[in-house]
Amino acid sequence: MLGSSVNLEKVIFGFFIVLSLTLNVGFVLGEYDNPAHHSVFELFAVVVVNLIATGLKLGDRSQIGAVLLATSLVADFELIAASLQWTFAVHVTGTGITPDVIASIIFLASGALVANIISVVILVSETLISRM
Repeated sequence: MLGSSVNLEKVIFGFFIVLSLTLNVGFVLGEYDNPAHHSVFELFAVVVVNLIATGLKLGDRSQIGAVLLATSLVADFELIAASLQWTFAVHVTGTGITPDVIASIIFLASGALVANIISVVILVSETLISRM
């Protein structure tokens, strides 16, 4: 199925980095102040996949690996903050997901999106450089 030249570990690594980015884009897209355009389940999926991607980045001891880990930690921080804000709005304060609350959650998730874009750009750049 996969040729001998394909490293399964790198495929899995790349899969989770790109999946983090695409799920994050899916969550952020839509009217930023319309709660109907943003699903709590999608936010949950983004957080879980991003945490898995972070775990996969822990083993790399190179300089690029350190930068990839840093971008992933930034995304984790932003996504966890967004999740906490959602949780507090619904279960602690009882205000619910108002346009102001969802806008703030989307802004935090957008910060994670930027970090995930940087991760993918670094991954692609490293792949292109290693092919030369």
